[in-house]
Amino acid sequence: MKNRRRLHVEINHKKQASAVLSKGDKLSRSKPKADNDSAKARPKKLNRRLNEEISSESENENDGAPSRKRKENEVEEEIEETPQEKKLRLAKLYLEQLREEEEKKAEEEDFESDLVAGRLREDVLEQKGKLQRQIGSEFIAPDPIEIRLLRGHKLSVTCLVITPDEKHIFSASKDCSIIKWDVESGKKVHKISGGRKGTEERHVGHTAHVLCMAISSDGKYLSTGDMNKLIMVWEAATCKHLYKFTGHKDAVSGLAFRRGTHDLYSASHDRSVKVWNVDENAYVETLFGHQDVITALDCLGRERCVTAGGRDRTLRIWKIAEETQLVFHGHDSIDCVQLINEEHMVSGGDDGSLCVWSVGKKKPVSIVKRAHGLHGNTGLEEPCWVSSVAALHNSDTLASGSHNAAVQLWKCGRGFRGLEPLFSVPVPGFVNSLKFSTSGKFLVAGVGQEHRLGRWCRIKDAKNGLYIIPLKRQSKEAEAQQQHTHTL
Repeated sequence: MKNRRRLHVEINHKKQASAVLSKGDKLSRSKPKADNDSAKARPKKLNRRLNEEISSESENENDGAPSRKRKENEVEEEIEETPQEKKLRLAKLYLEQLREEEEKKAEEEDFESDLVAGRLREDVLEQKGKLQRQIGSEFIAPDPIEIRLLRGHKLSVTCLVITPDEKHIFSASKDCSIIKWDVESGKKVHKISGGRKGTEERHVGHTAHVLCMAISSDGKYLSTGDMNKLIMVWEAATCKHLYKFTGHKDAVSGLAFRRGTHDLYSASHDRSVKVWNVDENAYVETLFGHQDVITALDCLGRERCVTAGGRDRTLRIWKIAEETQLVFHGHDSIDCVQLINEEHMVSGGDDGSLCVWSVGKKKPVSIVKRAHGLHGNTGLEEPCWVSSVAALHNSDTLASGSHNAAVQLWKCGRGFRGLEPLFSVPVPGFVNSLKFSTSGKFLVAGVGQEHRLGRWCRIKDAKNGLYIIPLKRQSKEAEAQQQHTHTL
């Protein structure tokens, strides 16, 4: 019996010793021999200690048993899987993958269909002239350091346009020159110098103040008009002179290309509107109706244009095909106008008023008096003249300029009712022209020491040039937080 117990202890102790040695314990392989002699003297204590140690080791061995069993079971399962079962398993995996791909594809198609449906709705609203994207509240005032000034004209900048790809800006001035600018670098790409009076026959370009300009929606043609009754047509890419249109009997004050075409509309101080076809280098027709000089003109995609009639205090929408006109009576001398969409427009005048109009109503739907404050001596204050307006097409965002050293941005209420000031941007001088880029990423202001139509006032501290104003948008979360704070 003792020999059997000794043999059992010896076997277990060998296992114990090998495990302890691997862990760096002090046990050695020679201990089991010593235990044979010492077991006779104190067998109970030794057995108890060995049993405790053996129990502890067996627990450690049992800890790894489940993982070993799992591995053995997995191996057995792999071994036991028949070819038919493997085919069935792979077929199920393939079907599951196909189902996931189909679900993902269906989600993408639903998303695309929603985008297409939304775009179609916008197109329909745009054609009807009712599209108004609510983005005005997203814009935040730029840091004055980020505003860039492009200088190159010797006299006041009177007009400007931005190319459809937003890479270049064309500007013109009272110095009779035209400059093409690179938006990214702010450098001049090309300059068409102005000529002296009396050199019209031999000089390629303008010899009188350039008052207006327009660029076709495909960026192919640039058109400019001057005080000398002339309209010049240029190739926008190369600034090569193409045509010269004559026919107006006074200064050409407004130009616009109909979107998607090369039909050109022109307005003049001779109170007439003329239609030209640039592709054919041809005159089409003349329209009459204003009782005073026409100061501005604009158009979009429809075969119609809108004009501001100066001191006859009217805006007129000319329906070219029907040869009819809609007359809108508003504030005093209306000197600038731009279409917001096909059914709404914004105008400004020398009484300091900023007005939003709807084609369906003869009176303004929104009006802000003294939009740019007052100027003059105490007791003799007068409203600051609104000399330019701009609209980010099919949105609720407008801009206006004056000579109070600031460009003001506005937000239209829903349905174009009500005007709410957003923020102002410091711009010293007469703001003679304003244009939003198509994407709404920036606004360009053409500024000078004098008003584009006269020399009755001069701001000596102003710089003649272009101010490129970046328009940043805040995140949706920040906008929601701001609206919540405003509500509270």
